[in-house]
This record gives sequence, structure tokens and C-alpha cells, in this order.
Amino acid sequence: MSNSLILQARDVTLTYSRRQSLFNKFTHRALNGVSVDLYSGDTLGILGKNGEGKTSLMRILAGIVKPTSGSITCESNISRMLLSIGIGFMPNVSGRENALYSSMLQGTPYKKAKTLLCKIDEFAELGGFFDQPVSTYSAGMKARLGFATAIMTDIDIIFVDEVLSVGDENFKKKAEEAMLNKLNGKQTAVFVSHSAAQIRKICNRAIWIDEGKVRAEGDAIWVTNKYHLNMLELQKIEQEKLISTAVK
Repeated sequence: MSNSLILQARDVTLTYSRRQSLFNKFTHRALNGVSVDLYSGDTLGILGKNGEGKTSLMRILAGIVKPTSGSITCESNISRMLLSIGIGFMPNVSGRENALYSSMLQGTPYKKAKTLLCKIDEFAELGGFFDQPVSTYSAGMKARLGFATAIMTDIDIIFVDEVLSVGDENFKKKAEEAMLNKLNGKQTAVFVSHSAAQIRKICNRAIWIDEGKVRAEGDAIWVTNKYHLNMLELQKIEQEKLISTAVK
């Protein structure tokens, strides 16, 4: 399933700082000493609750954000594309033009990129909006355009940040099937999700991020089971707290 190592993160830390006033500064450590290996042909899931560092890690791996400390090593000539709601599009340009530019930025020759536009248009199901500015799109429409462009373009590593959770049920099912077909063709991908079921269905490996640290890493089924058990335990604790408060 896995072949050569193509992307590696070592002891990555990411800290955000924001000045609240003249004498006060808010600091948040989103990631704390995270290491990840990604192999050619891998489908790696990044699992965790909201606000635990999943998206921060994905953006670092995708080369969008630089870590505060630690190192990122990626093989030369590896193309990476991040699919995240509202990211990477020029708002005043049409969906058609954005799809064309995006395909070319990933190394697709102009003539081939032009031939892909009909397939991207058909898959995204945007209708007349395909020729309208992206600024008029909803979050779901942007996600559909981004996904359709990536699925039709030859990208070495696709990073998917919750995009498969956006949109109507029919499109989500179609997108999931298209991604599974692409993965069967040895596509390397990284998924961010808080859904253990989706990670288990799509990924062969997973890491569980909790409070900016790796809680578990390995086989997707094993990691998602640990995550699921933890969620059940947290729910039990919350229920016990509610019962205790009600009794008082």
C-alpha cells in the first residue's frame, strides 16, 4: 500500500500570538511537537475534535503555513493541493477561470487544462454559476469547485479539509465515490475530519490529534476505535456531571 517516503514532519510546533492591548498578548499553541510520515499511495486521516490542531497541521503539511519550530521535508517535484472551504480562489474571477488557473498552477499544460473544464463543470454541478465570480458562491459551492478541480487534475498529494462534509447528500456521496476511485489508482491523500466513520472508510492510516499533540497513530481502524472510545468516555463524564448538578 505504501511505498517511498515523500513528506515528513518532525517535531512541528505552531504558536499563534495576538496582541489584545498595550500590555497583554494572547498566545495559543496549536501544535506541540507533532511528527508525521507520509508515503506514496497513503491515505492518511487526521482525526480530532474541533480546535485541537487538525487544520493547522494540514496547512503546514500542504505548505500553506510555516511552523514556528520543527522541520518539513518534501520530495522535490511533488505537487500539493489543499481543498479547504473558501481557500485558494480569486473571488472576482469566475469558477471556470479559477478552475483553469488552478489546474495550470498544479502543472497541467494549458491545452489539457482547457479540455478538463467541461468535466470540472459537470462534476461540480454549479450550473450557470460556473461562469460567475466566486464571490457569489456559497461555502458549499466553493468546496464543490475545489474538489472537482482537484479530482480531475493530476496532483501528487491532495489535502482535503472537511470538504466532503459540505453540500447536499447526493454530492457528498458522489464526491466520496470519486475520491475512492482515485485512491484505488494510488492517489496520495490526507484527510482532516472529526468523523471517525469517514476516516475509517476512506483512509488506511490515521493520526489522532488532541490538544495539539498526537494521541494515537497507525492503522486507521485501530486509531478511530481509540478515538471513538474516548468520545464515549467524555460523553459519559458530561452526563454524570449533568446528573450530579440536577441532584444538587
